[in-house]
Amino acid sequence: MPEGPEIRRAADQIARVLEGETVANVCFGQPRLQKYADPLRGHKVLSIETRGKALLTHFDHGLSIYSHNQLYGIWKVFKGHNLPKTNRAMRLLLQTGSHSAVLYSASDISVWKTQELATHPFLAKIGPDIMDPQLTWRNVAERLRAPRFANKELATLYLDQTFLAGNGNYLRSEILHDARLHPRARPAQLSRGDIGRLARSSLAISRRSYETGGFTIKPRLSASLRAQGLSRAWRRFYVFGREDYPCYTCHAHIRRSEIGHRRLYHCPVCQTPV
Repeated sequence: MPEGPEIRRAADQIARVLEGETVANVCFGQPRLQKYADPLRGHKVLSIETRGKALLTHFDHGLSIYSHNQLYGIWKVFKGHNLPKTNRAMRLLLQTGSHSAVLYSASDISVWKTQELATHPFLAKIGPDIMDPQLTWRNVAERLRAPRFANKELATLYLDQTFLAGNGNYLRSEILHDARLHPRARPAQLSRGDIGRLARSSLAISRRSYETGGFTIKPRLSASLRAQGLSRAWRRFYVFGREDYPCYTCHAHIRRSEIGHRRLYHCPVCQTPV
């Protein structure tokens, strides 16, 4: 499933062709939504917003399209109106005079009055967007210390969208490794320094992934690995997907576990139990 950085990058791509433009054609792939095509057609897109893994397309007349990529959804942007052949199901098509933005495969789509979005069942309960540029490490540290989160294991907390929206499986492993904290630790067990380090890692890793197109390791290390002949898949992450391969910091073998039916990776030396 795409995580916060991927959704924000998709939003940026869509915004470049839709923001400030009038949508000449709107098409929904689900029959229940087809009634909204005419009310949206001919109106200008004001902005493209992300909230965690949800993407919001705001129009100038007070309507917004909510979409969530779910597990297999993907946005594509094309110049012109001729769409390439694909086996994916088209769920939403937005076309200006010069470009097409298409959401494939996702089914969690709805149209709302913009002023009522706060009551959306998903949006009403999620925490701050991890990609929000206004979010600071102090904000994250405060949430880590909050009673509702302080006694949760980090492995569970870092998939909890009410804690930080946009977190996901690869970010969880990479953030905890960068902060040198064991997945089973709880915020209540951590020192002030641990909390600060984890809060900073939460933002640094997610923002680096956004800036680099999916890489959480530092660019210099990635470049070094590329020079050694490693493919993109093997020079993206510190621990995620690297079971039994050596940690880049201490050379211990990375371990894989499953918590909540989701795979998680950690270094047994860098991330010792509290």
